[in-house]
Amino acid sequence: MAGTLQRMAADRYQWRPPRQFPSRSSNLFNCVSPLHLKRIATTMFGRRARCFELSKRVKSLLQRGFSVGIRNPAESVTFNLSEYKLYMLDNGPPKQTVCNKEEAKNYIEQMVRIRQMENACSNLYKERKVRGFCHLYAGQEAVGVGVEAGLKPGDAMITSYRCHGLMVTRGASVLSVISELTGRTTGASMGKGGSMHMYYKDFYGGNGIVGAQVPLGAGVALAMKYRKQANVCVDMYGDGAANQGQVFEAFNLAKLWKLPVIFLCENNKYGMGTADCRSSACIDYYTRASYIPGLWVNGMDVLAVREAIRFCRNWIMAGNGPIVFEAETYRYFGHSMSDPGTSYRTRDEIDLVRKQRDPINLFSQSVISAGLLTDAEVKEINAVVKKEVAQDRDQAETTPEPDVKLAYEHVHKQPIPGSPIRGCDILEMH
Repeated sequence: MAGTLQRMAADRYQWRPPRQFPSRSSNLFNCVSPLHLKRIATTMFGRRARCFELSKRVKSLLQRGFSVGIRNPAESVTFNLSEYKLYMLDNGPPKQTVCNKEEAKNYIEQMVRIRQMENACSNLYKERKVRGFCHLYAGQEAVGVGVEAGLKPGDAMITSYRCHGLMVTRGASVLSVISELTGRTTGASMGKGGSMHMYYKDFYGGNGIVGAQVPLGAGVALAMKYRKQANVCVDMYGDGAANQGQVFEAFNLAKLWKLPVIFLCENNKYGMGTADCRSSACIDYYTRASYIPGLWVNGMDVLAVREAIRFCRNWIMAGNGPIVFEAETYRYFGHSMSDPGTSYRTRDEIDLVRKQRDPINLFSQSVISAGLLTDAEVKEINAVVKKEVAQDRDQAETTPEPDVKLAYEHVHKQPIPGSPIRGCDILEMH
């Protein structure tokens, strides 16, 4: 239907290059609004036409913040973004952004890779091949991918125990993540850290204590300022950690010293099994540091997250100090694998989010509708990534477990001669 409509519109209208955007009153349009689409449909076939019904679907997509374009195949497309909410800011991120074909492929690939990896981790846990805790990131992929897309080389990141997806966006392999969960030598921490303690270049974990990473992230930003680095630290925490006292202590020092830190609250609506409205007197987390500016973004819109991070980074680089960023998202699994996730919310609620707000589906539909990628290309990305993750899982299961002696390694930066750990030698004790 969309191809037929495109040919009908192409016969009737001339097309401008993607970088030119005429006014609403112009007949030479590039991005098609519901009004344009209805005009074409009713003029050619009347109100009962199938393309008239399509215009209603277009309007629905636009109301959810996505651009719908009818165009010849393009290398880049301008998309409308979800609305932002601002606090103590006169201006916010742009309302539109350009996304090219390679970026679209990369974002879909990354989000699908995280989703498939977390599904594999879930299955491994159920098979009792993952020991200890396991907190999954499925549903929140647009936040991790969008944040990474908005950063620059040298920018740092720190997060909580829900760190698998961010490891991948930072550049770590799926194999290193799954191997770490299964306690293998090819793991990111050589099998010693498990689900909650993974690290990569400019990624400071993976932290198991609720909210403990927030002051650590402020410390990373302090080091950046001390060294005069032109970088920022993205300090991530959840809505469940937002009420921790150490978070507000970090806010205070970051503002006092104008540290280059983005305090990013991933609000997935539930802190363990408690809804945000039952744990927080104020659920507008982007306003919680009353003396620090903040903004809210739809965390299911990967492009909106990207542009918001770029805005925050520019704000900090201009010498304005820290900023608070709330990304409203949703987790599909329970708090951890020991939590079925259905005692404090209904299955209908989870299914509704999957059907209407899933970040992968929404972005895929958006780029397909805009003509940036084809349905076949998106399906191919899904198939290829699914196969790669399956191979990584199989390889992780066959990798050797670490030797006991590895427990004594990487404890001190400089090894102690004759003693792997300080205090183990009786001569050291006296």
